[in-house]
Amino acid sequence: MTNDLERRLLEHNSGYSPYTAKFGPWELLHAESFESGQDARQREKYLKSGAGRRWMKKTIKWPRSSAE
Repeated sequence: MTNDLERRLLEHNSGYSPYTAKFGPWELLHAESFESGQDARQREKYLKSGAGRRWMKKTIKWPRSSAE
């Protein structure tokens, strides 16, 4: 969750987080905005669930190497 996507993507790609630094470079494929942090957290929780992962796989156009 962030209110500045460009900054967050730069943090991921510059090694700010040890976890995400291992898997970069990152590319933004999908973004959503919400009126409240509570709504955003609820959506994030759904997207990390099995149903949410299926929705993402079906809906978002992934680069070929990620979808295989």
